[in-house]
Amino acid sequence: MKIFQTISVLLTTAAAASYINHKIVRLPPTIGLMALSMLASLVAVGLGKLGLVELNRIALFVNQIDFEQMLLHGMLALLLFAGALHVDLGDLKAVRLPLTILSTVGVAIAAVATGALFWAGLSYAGMQLPLIYALLFGALTSPTDPIAVLGIIRKVGAPKVLEAKIAGESLFNDGVGVVVFLTILSFLTSPQAPTASQVLLLLLQEAVGGAAFGLAIGYAFYIFLKSVDAYQVEILLTLALACGGYTLAEALHLSAPIAIVVAGLLIGNQGRSHAMSETTRQHLDTFWELIDEILNSVLFVLIGLELIVIPLTWSYLAAGLFGIAASLVGRYVSVILPIALPGPKLGPPLRTGFLLTWGGLRGGISIALALSLPSGQEREMLLAVTYLTVSFSVLVQGLTFGKLIGCLNPAASSKN
Repeated sequence: MKIFQTISVLLTTAAAASYINHKIVRLPPTIGLMALSMLASLVAVGLGKLGLVELNRIALFVNQIDFEQMLLHGMLALLLFAGALHVDLGDLKAVRLPLTILSTVGVAIAAVATGALFWAGLSYAGMQLPLIYALLFGALTSPTDPIAVLGIIRKVGAPKVLEAKIAGESLFNDGVGVVVFLTILSFLTSPQAPTASQVLLLLLQEAVGGAAFGLAIGYAFYIFLKSVDAYQVEILLTLALACGGYTLAEALHLSAPIAIVVAGLLIGNQGRSHAMSETTRQHLDTFWELIDEILNSVLFVLIGLELIVIPLTWSYLAAGLFGIAASLVGRYVSVILPIALPGPKLGPPLRTGFLLTWGGLRGGISIALALSLPSGQEREMLLAVTYLTVSFSVLVQGLTFGKLIGCLNPAASSKN
């Protein structure tokens, strides 16, 4: 199928699901779209088993979409820039120390804790999986997904401090998460395991280099924006910054997600205040909000449709329960240290840790990383378990997070 036809099918499906969700289901948009597309996938599988539809043709359509390429090397640039554009740097500065630890050391802790718990749970149940693959599962589910988090966190009425911690962490932890994932993967695929100095160099190149590059291109485009007063040109410049900057960062082997987040924060704060007229700000916000909504709709519909081709067996479903539990416990272990540090408090550590754990959603990035694993039975298990973990995260955690905040009643110091 040609690219235009594929995009047309995805957009039409997303539009239909959005309409049904808005008129009938009335769930939060990202949750509703994913739930409806998963339901459609299950119905298609059922009808296929009965011979009423050609399931092979539907599976062929889903399979020919390179999910990893489409998300990690395409949509992510626009989604991250749109998300960073509306984050207040003042809110991030207030939680900069715990945020830094959450998005760096916290990712590594979560990866190891999740992987070890997953491996132990499977071993206890008599399911065999090499420890290296269990650690890979921990690595690909340890970073919280900025698309899932930003799509939900702003709609649940979270306190400012909590929102800043969760949203800020999700924007910055992808670069570190990818380094952890690639490091563990190299033990599996490379004849010679990387040394500690090589891992540190990769982390510096990816994360620090990406941040520096994002600051440089963001400032360059800030100068361009300041020199013109035509919202059409300025919007086009921000689009070029998101797409061109992401592509160039990848070519330089830097963390493209971190680069675009830093550039987006600079334009969304400094650029918005000093380089744009009120008319430009209004048009810019409208444009990027639409981009964010459209791409989010397509992405979560696509995640739901992936259910058609994900290998799900009873043993994989059982393993998925261990994966969900391990990812939640691993996440909780990783957030205990940062919330004990000096700074704005949300309340008692136990309650705060639970909020940060339940609000740390996984999404399409985890699935994309799982799809990049080398072929084999272990890949099929991890792909299925990751899909189930992401589904639980978005549908259950995302749907109940707002109610959880209300029940736990965060401290008055963190009110909006």
